[in-house]
Amino acid sequence: MSYRHVAIIGLGLIGGSIGLAVREDLPDTKTTGWDIDPAVRRRARERGLTDTVCEDAGEAVRGADLVILCVPVGAMPAAAAAIAADLSPECVVSDVGSSKRTITDMLVDALPGFTVIPAHPVAGTEHSGPDAGFSMLFHQRWCIVTPPADADRAQVARLVDFWESLGAMVETMDADHHDKVLAVTSHIPHLIAYTIVGTASDMETVTRSEVIKYSAGGFRDFTRIAASDPTMWRDVFLNNKDAVLEMLDTFLTDLALMREAIRAGDGQTMFDTFSRTRAIRRSIVALGQDDARPDFGRGDHK
Repeated sequence: MSYRHVAIIGLGLIGGSIGLAVREDLPDTKTTGWDIDPAVRRRARERGLTDTVCEDAGEAVRGADLVILCVPVGAMPAAAAAIAADLSPECVVSDVGSSKRTITDMLVDALPGFTVIPAHPVAGTEHSGPDAGFSMLFHQRWCIVTPPADADRAQVARLVDFWESLGAMVETMDADHHDKVLAVTSHIPHLIAYTIVGTASDMETVTRSEVIKYSAGGFRDFTRIAASDPTMWRDVFLNNKDAVLEMLDTFLTDLALMREAIRAGDGQTMFDTFSRTRAIRRSIVALGQDDARPDFGRGDHK
């Protein structure tokens, strides 16, 4: 059974895309929205990201049977506090953050007595803000739902159905397991991208203009990732620290082995590693999680 009224707190890329997707895929569901930034609220009204954009967080959630917090991880406690007094007793509170253990603990502590079922749509672009959202963002992308152990199964199934209705493929898993998986597939790649782009920019022997002018495909892809919302990613690393550090240690060990292979002229080790990783790329394309075309098929998504 779909939700009657979905309230979206935070109207950037993900929140705005949820609002537009609900309008397109669940036309009988009412949407309300709120953002802490007045300029975002104005632009959200102009774009029609939700049926109603409210001037108060409490007003936005009043009467909602699903509330989705689409704010940076560090802003979750404040967002929960802003809506607590106006939540309907039967509503489900969810989110879209990418570090689930911390968020689960935050929301359960901030909203005692309410049903909290976190989720993470593994979808996005390097763009942010109310102009970045589009209704197709979740199509054929994974959404990972991480219910607490004592969560009501019917409520979990209802949230899963909601995300599937928006075109997502849904998986449920434990919050701690999610954080380890995402540390490898998302968090470490972003950390590497931010770092390598910063390194290239800081090199004294290469001017900034040359880095930009002669950017090859690989570096361009790093810059795309490194253009992601800095507030969101700062909060991700602060709140998924243990899993990120564990996976970062593993990566640094592998990187050191590759450095030694280069130093020793060990072409076989390099060839074997590159062949294995090439096969992983092909598997990702085969699963429909990316496009084999040179531009990754990204083009104009709006």
